[in-house]
Amino acid sequence: MMGFEWLKPAVILGSLLYAVIGVVVFWVCFLIIDKLTPVDLWAEIVEKQNKALGMVVAAMCLGISIIVAAAIH
Repeated sequence: MMGFEWLKPAVILGSLLYAVIGVVVFWVCFLIIDKLTPVDLWAEIVEKQNKALGMVVAAMCLGISIIVAAAIH
């Protein structure tokens, strides 16, 4: 039977710390890629409704997320 060893404060704080680090690394990577592209991604996707660019950015976000998750794991 599984106990409550996963409920220890150190485990919870460690998980929260890794989650915050993962989000920060993801956000920094997204900002770097946004600066490297020749167009403003946010304006192009939201204001001009560019669905193709939205799909490319979504795939990029998934790729970065998988890399960050693998690095943390």
